[in-house]
Amino acid sequence: MRRVITYGTFDLLHYGHIELLQRAKALGDYLVVALSTDEFNAIKGKKSYFPYDRRRRMLEAVRYVDLVVPEDHWEQKAHDVENLKIDVFVMGDDWAGKFDEELEGKCEVIYLPRTPNVSTTQIKNELNKSS
Repeated sequence: MRRVITYGTFDLLHYGHIELLQRAKALGDYLVVALSTDEFNAIKGKKSYFPYDRRRRMLEAVRYVDLVVPEDHWEQKAHDVENLKIDVFVMGDDWAGKFDEELEGKCEVIYLPRTPNVSTTQIKNELNKSS
């Protein structure tokens, strides 16, 4: 079984997220999503619209996702790859090169192109304009 992992906040779940999850799942048989906790988002200077538990439940309802685990800190990626027996690490291409050295020899690292013309930040900005 080929196991794939991706990471993110997945706030305001949208079609760009679904396309990323679909493409990630197509790279293997089992997709793990490491979902940023509210506490980790605070460390990153981010605040989600939905709390962790709701974002987790939304991801668990997506047919491409087999397992959701919490992401608590930056350094856990190599640990997750080892403990979850991950074969492929997938991120959006805006992170290109960021994890290559950390994960070298541990798994395949793939950066997928982002879905054009959609992002959570864009959606939040549009919603703020209309308020």
